[in-house]
Amino acid sequence: MAKKALEVVNSSGLTDADWIEINKVRRAYERGGWDAFWSELETLGDDLIVKIKVVGAFFPDAIREAIEDELAESRLALEDLREFLKKNEVLATEH
Repeated sequence: MAKKALEVVNSSGLTDADWIEINKVRRAYERGGWDAFWSELETLGDDLIVKIKVVGAFFPDAIREAIEDELAESRLALEDLREFLKKNEVLATEH
């Protein structure tokens, strides 16, 4: 049985640098399956944000759920996070 193609589902907010990493893990997957995918992802080092963006490009719902679960476990509500970001001027003014 042929391996299912690994397609980017959500490309919003991705930079050229993100695309380079996405293409690396996609090629690794095509060569060696999931083990190769995860091994290539580990080569990104300690940059958790890049790892989340790369995996999130392929599996946005799973990443969103994982983040929400982690926030719930740490008792940090999404509204608390939104307020924190607003206070620290991380979020742009809503239009």
